[in-house]
Amino acid sequence: MDFLAPILSDIQTLAVPSLFNIYFAFASIPVGFLFAIGMALGKNSKNPVIAHLSAGYIYAFRGSPLFIQLFMFYSIMLALNLPLWKPLGWSWLVLHPLFLGPLILTLNTTAYSAEIFYGALQAIPRGEVEAARAFGMTRYQQFRTVVWPNMIRLAWPAYTNEVVFLFHATALIYFTLPVIDEQKDLMNKAGELFERDYNVFLHFSVAALYYLTISLVIFFVFGQIYKYLMRHMDSGQPRRLRFKPNYLR
Repeated sequence: MDFLAPILSDIQTLAVPSLFNIYFAFASIPVGFLFAIGMALGKNSKNPVIAHLSAGYIYAFRGSPLFIQLFMFYSIMLALNLPLWKPLGWSWLVLHPLFLGPLILTLNTTAYSAEIFYGALQAIPRGEVEAARAFGMTRYQQFRTVVWPNMIRLAWPAYTNEVVFLFHATALIYFTLPVIDEQKDLMNKAGELFERDYNVFLHFSVAALYYLTISLVIFFVFGQIYKYLMRHMDSGQPRRLRFKPNYLR
């Protein structure tokens, strides 16, 4: 059982750093979700100015790596420190990874999620919207009873993947932003442990185990939400094919 001791030690050591990854993800998901809905509706807007601005935002963040976005926004915030943040006394907040990390992740996931929701908007059956208009519903009633339920059901599986990808992307935060007060996430702490004994398989495998476990929890929770969204169906799951040959007619 001696071979389990290093593994259990790493599991205990990486428990606290994993909380930083969870914080980065779940501090940005709710705000990013709301912004993404607005951005998707903006891209779908009949107003060309709003539609083009929304599409430009989505393209800019989807077309550039998150790694570059982290560097770029930190450099901008650092450049504004002397003329703006420092006189206001905001440097401790604005330049702190626990604020800046979720902010950049929110901007990033807003773009990716907005494209998912926009695709779902385009897939809504036009007949249902026209039927709502025929009943004399207002635009708000059409959105609440027809557009929103259909959009969220169509987009949820893809949005679940985006949430998992966002959680995985938290590994980049402390590779680009400064480490303050020994605050380290899974990959940063695993790298520190690796520098002690160069056991790459042990430390990074335990870190990967944390990522896998938390990802499974996310898939389970979002899967339960999807079942609730699809509760009007028979089981919320696709029907299985059944082979029932009829030999006698």
